Amino acid sequence: MKITFLGAGSTVFVRRIIGDCMLSDFLKNAEFALYDIDHARLQESEVILNAMKSATGSRGTIRLYHGVEHRKDALRGADFVINAVQIGGFEPCTVIDFEIPKKYGLRQTIADTLGIGGIMRALRTIPVLEDFAADMEAVCPNALLLNYTNPMAMISGYLQRYTAVNTLGLCHSVQVCSKKLLINLGLEEYLEGRTELIAGINHMAWLLELRDRDGNDLYPLIRRKIPAKMADPEFKDKIRLDYILNFGYYCTESSEHNAEYNPFYIKSKYPELIQRFNIPLDEYPRRCINQREKWQKEYKTLLETGIKEHEQSKEYARGIMDALVGGTPYRIGGNVLNRDRLITNLPEDACVEVPCDIDTKGVHPRHVGALPTVCAAMNMTNINVQLLTIEAARTKKKDAIYQAAMLDPHTAAELDIDSIKAMVDELIEAHGFYLPKYH
Repeated sequence: MKITFLGAGSTVFVRRIIGDCMLSDFLKNAEFALYDIDHARLQESEVILNAMKSATGSRGTIRLYHGVEHRKDALRGADFVINAVQIGGFEPCTVIDFEIPKKYGLRQTIADTLGIGGIMRALRTIPVLEDFAADMEAVCPNALLLNYTNPMAMISGYLQRYTAVNTLGLCHSVQVCSKKLLINLGLEEYLEGRTELIAGINHMAWLLELRDRDGNDLYPLIRRKIPAKMADPEFKDKIRLDYILNFGYYCTESSEHNAEYNPFYIKSKYPELIQRFNIPLDEYPRRCINQREKWQKEYKTLLETGIKEHEQSKEYARGIMDALVGGTPYRIGGNVLNRDRLITNLPEDACVEVPCDIDTKGVHPRHVGALPTVCAAMNMTNINVQLLTIEAARTKKKDAIYQAAMLDPHTAAELDIDSIKAMVDELIEAHGFYLPKYH
């Protein structure tokens, strides 16, 4: 068994995913091929994983592959490929994605999934993933690609439509969605035995059903708890509760993400909304700086004290591989194309997030049917941007980038068309060689 990790300089995430694999009877002795263009960070990952081998009892082999010229070797013969690259890094590209829009009066929180930040991140990432896909088609054509890189729907959707690589998009939010909601509202007694149905698109999949162990609908109780939380100035997750009040359903991704997926909450003419909904503007750059400092301290401590154990994370990767290799049935929320009309009131070429059952025969997305009309309508405001961004990446037409930005809910609510085009032009120029040429 060979598991290749693309973007293995992301040491914290590598430790989580590969650490989980080292706990699996089916995967613990696999060959783990680590690929990155940053040699120093790749070596940090190697140090950590070698320490984890001792802690978990794994006899797996860890091999490093540094630089583009060695990527095919990293992929050759792989059974599973995990993608977690961030093209352009925090500096310069993420900083550019925040600072240039800010000049035009456009504020963001995370900027990795939708909005102008999500569009630019997709446009610089998709060409690299195309190269990955070409290498996979050549040296591991039967491998399953587990994509963790955002913007999830744009990248996974592109690969699923335009390459022969078997791609499954994975997020961290679906598996903790209802749990966080119940804990935040003080309803922990309903955690055990609960059942749920979640479907929609990545970062805006809807908790369509949540029932207790006896099958009772928990939404009426949840709605009664919301006013107190909305009145609490310290509570952070208000936008998702506001979704319940206005659209009827809770959604998977955090409020700081969802603040920028719509035209409702970050509005220059209504600055009071920022405090009212506890919206953390510029959160992602701040988070990157804090995580980098935290990791350096943690890495030093790990070198001094060693790794004693690893606890199974909530990530889907190990469970998927266990199901495919060992036959242990597993259900996830996966990002797949809607070609079989899994969600009947969303487009067939959209990448949707739906329940998927996994066994030795493969990944089996479940038919959901129609979403509530308002949920589908909210999803479509995001899908429009996703499909136009994919079109831009495919055709290299600048007009498609303009159109994606013009139809983005938050961007359109704040800027006129001329400003949007000027901002896009400035972003393209600032990203330089990280983007292909557009005409």
